[in-house]
Amino acid sequence: MTDLPEQKRPLLPGQANDADQPLIVFDGVCVFCSGFVQMIVKLDRDKRFRFATAQSPFGEALFRKYGLQTDNYETNLAVIDGAAFTKLDSFVAVMAALGWPWRAARLLLVLPRPLRDWLYDRVARNRYALFGRKDSCEIPSAELRQRLIG
Repeated sequence: MTDLPEQKRPLLPGQANDADQPLIVFDGVCVFCSGFVQMIVKLDRDKRFRFATAQSPFGEALFRKYGLQTDNYETNLAVIDGAAFTKLDSFVAVMAALGWPWRAARLLLVLPRPLRDWLYDRVARNRYALFGRKDSCEIPSAELRQRLIG
């Protein structure tokens, strides 16, 4: 399910995050990406997930650590149970971590990885045109602010 099989347990910059807590690093100026995070905040009743914008020093360091571009954030990054996930596999891993009925998203894994990546890339490359872009990262809600790192 991961794009990064050789990575096991991430050593997070500055140890700002408990490695046992799932983490999502997302494009903070993307309306679609921010909407996804807001959805996870609402669905994550146990408040396990932590979040970081890719534009933050912490998020940028994690993107570099996993060999992802830091000038164009065309994927999010989820680190769950020490494994790093990107693209559509990130979405599947996040939804699965939320439990039933959201773990049904695992059905997307029946699609071959090249097809999953192709579909994800089409949306990612056009996300600003399709959903919009903010001039800067928005001021997070109080609930999100408590779970935001970096």
